[in-house]
Formats: sequence, structure tokens, C-alpha cells
Amino acid sequence: MTEKSKNLIKEGMLNLPKEVQEAIDISNWENMSAEIGKRYLLDENEINTLQLETASFLLGLVDEELYTKNIEDSVGISKNEAEKIAEEVNQKIFRPIYETLSKNIEEKLKNKSPNWKHTVDFITSGGDYSAFMEKNNASKENEAFKTTTLDNSSKIEDIKNKFVI
Repeated sequence: MTEKSKNLIKEGMLNLPKEVQEAIDISNWENMSAEIGKRYLLDENEINTLQLETASFLLGLVDEELYTKNIEDSVGISKNEAEKIAEEVNQKIFRPIYETLSKNIEEKLKNKSPNWKHTVDFITSGGDYSAFMEKNNASKENEAFKTTTLDNSSKIEDIKNKFVI
């Protein structure tokens, strides 16, 4: 993979929650995807493309259903071979990342009980466990900015009236 691609991926990873970043770092996904590509006799450019598609999925830029199709189209292989590669990537990269992330979240939840805000965030997110993850610094700064930019003239009743239940 080119240095430019690696740098773009690293920048994208910084936008992910800390726990997700750690799980991805532990996974050794770059080397694993290269090994999978070699096993399917992909050349260097095709392996780079496979790695970019895998990184796109890890960054949340590609939907799960499109991952296999993207491999097929981008790498230029048959649908059957793309499905085999996607399944192996799922087994050796995505599933271990998910398991590591789940384990880390469970460990954090054992050590501290979630507060009411976590519960509300979890419910309103439709069951997204990221409500229990630490937010990265950019998110915290953005949240602080939103809080400090409210007018002093804003009243609780004005805010309440904006919501329709």
C-alpha cells in the first residue's frame, strides 16, 4: 500500500472511537489482508486494492453488503472468488475485531455502571453500543462548542417547545 493511502487510513482511524481504534490496531488487518490476497494469487496492485476496500469497510465508508461487490469490481475477479475472499476476510479480520471490541466494552461496563445519559443514548441510537464508548477529543470539543454557543437568552421552555412528543 502506498504511503499516501496509509496516511489517509490513519487519519480516518482517528475519527473512530478509541475502543474501535484499539481493536483495529490489534487485529493486524494490513498483513492479514495481504496474506489472504496472496493465497488467492492476487498481484501486488490487486492486494493493495483489497487492502483499500478492507480499510474502507473498517472506517465505515462501505456497507457490509457492498464489500463483496466492491472486491469483485475493484480487484477484477469473479463473484465466486470475491465471496470466498470476503468470507475469509470476515473470519480472520472483521470477526476478531468485533470480538475484541465486544470484550473491551463488556470489561469497561463491569468496572463502571452506565448513567442515565448512556441509557438514553443507547435507546435513541437504536441499540448502538457506541453510546458506552469514550468519545474522542474532537467529539468532546464539538460537544463543548455546542454547549457554549447556546444563547444566554435561551430558556428551558423555548428549548422544550422545539420538541414535539
